[in-house]
Amino acid sequence: MTEIKLGDVTVTRVEEMHGPIMPTDAFFPSMPGEAWRRHEADLAPDHLGAGMVHVAIQTWVLRSEGRTILIDTGVGNDKARPAADAWDHLGLDYLGNLARAGVRPQDVDLVVNTHLHVDHVGWNTRLVDGDWVPTFPNATYLMPRADFLFWDPANNAHLGGGVNENVFEDSIAPVHAAGQVLLWEDSHTIDANLRLEAAPGHTPGSSVLKLRSGGDLALFAGDLIHTPLQVMEAGHNSCFCEDPAAAVATRRRLLGWAADRNALVLPAHLSGHGALEVEHHGEGFAITQWAPFTRL
Repeated sequence: MTEIKLGDVTVTRVEEMHGPIMPTDAFFPSMPGEAWRRHEADLAPDHLGAGMVHVAIQTWVLRSEGRTILIDTGVGNDKARPAADAWDHLGLDYLGNLARAGVRPQDVDLVVNTHLHVDHVGWNTRLVDGDWVPTFPNATYLMPRADFLFWDPANNAHLGGGVNENVFEDSIAPVHAAGQVLLWEDSHTIDANLRLEAAPGHTPGSSVLKLRSGGDLALFAGDLIHTPLQVMEAGHNSCFCEDPAAAVATRRRLLGWAADRNALVLPAHLSGHGALEVEHHGEGFAITQWAPFTRL
């Protein structure tokens, strides 16, 4: 199963890729090795194997009030990624996967980039005759203003050379130049079912999308967590969090929101069943059940 219904909204999971990405101690420098061992039964094999964190790069496709909405667009093809060899000049069938989910590029009405990291904006554009052009020609791209300003080399030239090298130039600026970007801050209402909210910490403009429809609640959580272990050990961040203290505070706040309301949590990068429900457990949280998506 790649599709579920939440109230009046259909949610479809579309994969770009999945598998091992980084060693546990490199990806989560503050996470004790003992925590990985203690929760290994909950993590292996979908999220952990041979000391490596396993993740998925995927898009959540929402159909709401007659519109087709993409949440995050993965890494993309043909892009120079000198800081991430595994993502350099890819040639993946992501658009084919979208087509098999019933989505053609011209059908997309909105693209939501929860934040502007390399693995969330890649398919914003594609290479055509040597130029980067918007992949979704009829879409409005919703981008957090704080991240747009932060990653713009004109404002932060010192950020060059990191994991986001070339990303603004090939995946963000061309869409902005085409007049298809809407920059938002604090919050943004998409429709009666969907609302974007700022969730800073991982990046300055990181955001989540909350769904409320027909009695169902969901939290499309972006990079609030990268592994289920961050549910049980919510005080630990990935190495890519720009403001560690804010990232922890945001994670605790939003997992608490989901636990209090029995909301489904759909992060950007969980492989396996991809989405989960959580509850309060002592000073932290526990996983109560997984969504019925087929395992990646």
